[in-house]
Amino acid sequence: MSNSASILTFIIVAFCFALILILKRDSLPSGVKRPLAIMALVMVAFAFTLIVYSFFSLQ
Repeated sequence: MSNSASILTFIIVAFCFALILILKRDSLPSGVKRPLAIMALVMVAFAFTLIVYSFFSLQ
């Protein structure tokens, strides 16, 4: 698998994870919501960083 395919896969997984957390926020136990939300926020922020980096590193 190439590097760009790995980056694209991570971006898709990060945004899907955040979307699932938003849609299922009522059914999650209260002790799990905050750690999962922080993890999703970190993953989406890193995915956004990878998107910006890939735009600037185009040849």
